Amino acid sequence: MQKISQRYIVGATLEQAVQRMRSLNRQGFGVTVDVLGESIANLTQAEAGVGAYLETLDAIGAHGLDATVSVKPSALGLLLDPQYCEQAVGRIVQAAEDCGTAVCIDMEDVSCTDMEISLFNGLHAAGRQVSIALQAYLRRTGVDLERLLAHGSRLRICKGIYLEQPQHLVPGAQSDRAAINPYFLQHVERCFESGTFVSVATHDAALIRQVTALAERRGVARSQFEFQMLLGVCEPLRDRLKEQGYLVRIYLPYGNDWYGYSTRRMKENPAIAAHVVKAMFLRR
Repeated sequence: MQKISQRYIVGATLEQAVQRMRSLNRQGFGVTVDVLGESIANLTQAEAGVGAYLETLDAIGAHGLDATVSVKPSALGLLLDPQYCEQAVGRIVQAAEDCGTAVCIDMEDVSCTDMEISLFNGLHAAGRQVSIALQAYLRRTGVDLERLLAHGSRLRICKGIYLEQPQHLVPGAQSDRAAINPYFLQHVERCFESGTFVSVATHDAALIRQVTALAERRGVARSQFEFQMLLGVCEPLRDRLKEQGYLVRIYLPYGNDWYGYSTRRMKENPAIAAHVVKAMFLRR
């Protein structure tokens, strides 16, 4: 597990994260940073997570890095005290604005979806620099997307990795990840139609080809969307996209919870392990 995790988790310390961010920026990639830690038992742990994000944002500002941050509200007290979580995320968003960057609210399992959209809506209505992720494998996402687009929200579209009951998923998604692709593409197209900046978060080469073809057909400027890919995964593909002139942002996790993060990701989506193991045996 440690061997695999070293490929797509930068390390345990902020210093390691800063070094990798600087390296990726020099190569022409943007970065979004995830400070690891999802399962918390109390608000003391949540406050430690807030502190880690504030330190990360201080470093981003001090070094002039092209980097945003992504937050998982459950790691900031969402399921323990929603009011505290709202205040905590607000502090992180303020720190991001102070250093000229922004925050994306990651989407988690369906028990969190309504609360996370509500959290986002409050921040967005207040004019804060914040975006939110939506998961294409959920049946509800089309409705959520339309409501968010009506307010001009900035979005990230991903397939979704959490284990959910079949009634929550689009047809075929439980047994075939490719069954999600038409819904994913539909959601991206709606973002293109609305003129909303969208982050396209996937490692699926076929889906990426469909997105680029769609953008070409619709005449969407490459400045109006970006691809997001996990650190250490499908590096030849991400390099080709950058060389072709597309914006590419690398999702960069760091922190002490590397083992918990790794085991959760492997259980939720074994395909990630396949991508990483394959990458370990390919030349960069």
